Amino acid sequence: MDSIQEQFVQRLKKHGITLEPSQLEQFEIYFKELVEWNEKMNLTGITEREQVYTKHFYDSISLAFYVNMGEIGTLADIGSGAGFPGIPLKICFPHLKLTIIDSLNKRISFLQHVVQETGLKDVELLHGRAEDWGRKAGYRDHFDLVTARAVARQAVLNEFCLPFVKVNGLFAAMKGSDPAEEVQEAAKSLKELRGKVIEVERFLLPVEESARHIVQIRKTAPTPGKYPRKAGTAVKSPLV
Repeated sequence: MDSIQEQFVQRLKKHGITLEPSQLEQFEIYFKELVEWNEKMNLTGITEREQVYTKHFYDSISLAFYVNMGEIGTLADIGSGAGFPGIPLKICFPHLKLTIIDSLNKRISFLQHVVQETGLKDVELLHGRAEDWGRKAGYRDHFDLVTARAVARQAVLNEFCLPFVKVNGLFAAMKGSDPAEEVQEAAKSLKELRGKVIEVERFLLPVEESARHIVQIRKTAPTPGKYPRKAGTAVKSPLV
């Protein structure tokens, strides 16, 4: 274990998360594949090793500081891009049944490769739009926890993500800057989509101390039949 990994392990340990050597190895494989594939396709602007461990891996796992992953069986990561936060959470909590949805097939190919190389089990990778998958049986009103990291404004995210959440389940939107204005703007969409904000967590990333926020939303009833609207509508005409 080198100094970057040691730092990573110690930071997680402060939050009650311990990693086995095999899990650290999975993170290192993930990092190497991310950098290699990034030369062929645009996955991330962050490729320096220490920054990947902090700004991608640690940042992704931060969701587990506020949500008890031991109580979560099924996790959906919507618009996952290069696999954040879903893959780091799955590495830390192998019991999770993870579903990742992304609209770009090249990114799904990358994630299939990562899953194969790291030996992760119970990971489903789906190519397509959230609005389409959110209408399908087995996905709609189904997941204990749904998350999205830096994908869109809250009113739009609610329509992308809340249809996947089971009643009494949780949607956690991972944000950078203070989402207070977005949350206020999203009041109508929350009412329409049967969600209720229960907490907005705030913390600082290590080293550079940039702000991070997690908006936690509880699903209060099944998604009404007219949602999600057809692909592209939520972005063009948000429920505000």
